[in-house]
Formats: sequence, C-alpha cells, structure tokens
Amino acid sequence: ECMDESLYTGVTNNLENRMHAHATGNGSKYVKRKGFNRLLRAKECKDKSHACKCEYQIKQLSRNEKLDWFRDDSLEIL
Repeated sequence: ECMDESLYTGVTNNLENRMHAHATGNGSKYVKRKGFNRLLRAKECKDKSHACKCEYQIKQLSRNEKLDWFRDDSLEIL
C-alpha cells in the first residue's frame, strides 16, 4: 500500500530486499512517486512465470476485490 492508499502489485525473488528498496525510495517508479506505506500481503509462487500470472490476475481485480483478498487467506489467486 502506498501513502496515498493506492495499491501496488509486483513480483520479486527477495521480498525483504524489495520491501527495503520500496521503503528507501529505490523500488518501483510508482512506489517512489506515491511513497511506501506497508505490505498488505505476499504470495509465494513456484517460479517467475507463476508469479507473473498471479500478478496479472491481482491487477485485474477491483480495489474492493483486492482488499478482500488481502484480508482473507481462503480467497485464492491461481
């Protein structure tokens, strides 16, 4: 989640490093502009291809659907 409450979805192979990069303004251009607030949810994937497919599915959700998915572990993406 960004400081303006917009939602960012991305892919990484090292979550800790990516969160540090976002927090210090060195992550994505989008998060750099909007400011990093907090991680709402992470999903482990078997490989980069699977991660990119999940990212695409998440990006297709409405804001409310994303918020529901962040709150409810039983809702599945891929």
